[in-house]
Amino acid sequence: MSVFTLHREQLIPAARERVWDYFCDPRNLNEMTPSNMNFLIVTNPLDRMYAGQLIEYKVEFIRGIRSRWLTEIAHVRELEYFVDEQRIGPYQFWYHQHHFESVPGGTCMTDQVTYSIGFGPLGDLLNASWIAARLNGIFDFRTQKMKELFPAGIV
Repeated sequence: MSVFTLHREQLIPAARERVWDYFCDPRNLNEMTPSNMNFLIVTNPLDRMYAGQLIEYKVEFIRGIRSRWLTEIAHVRELEYFVDEQRIGPYQFWYHQHHFESVPGGTCMTDQVTYSIGFGPLGDLLNASWIAARLNGIFDFRTQKMKELFPAGIV
């Protein structure tokens, strides 16, 4: 099983409490996901995530084919980090860490996604030819969305 990692850091010019509050509300997931993924939250999440929370989505990774994705908020340390893990979904393995650190000028948000496609060499080929670029595109979209939601100069 090949394991891949996506690492992203973004300086968000806002206080850590504001950034944390935004990311801890599962209802905001739709806003930070590209529209071409036809993202739909199936469960009715509370306005605040918690360790052990299960959130089910439908998401379109391949045009016209919706996939069920069930994640668990496995770990939460208030204002510092949370981790979501896939329980059912398109990956053989998915472990996504979100870290938040107060820094001069705002909040440094770090994402570390560890994932596996499965399918041996075919999964490696799919990752190299399509999946890694797709994931990077999703995070590029989110980076841009954070710039819109937390404009510079408003800390």
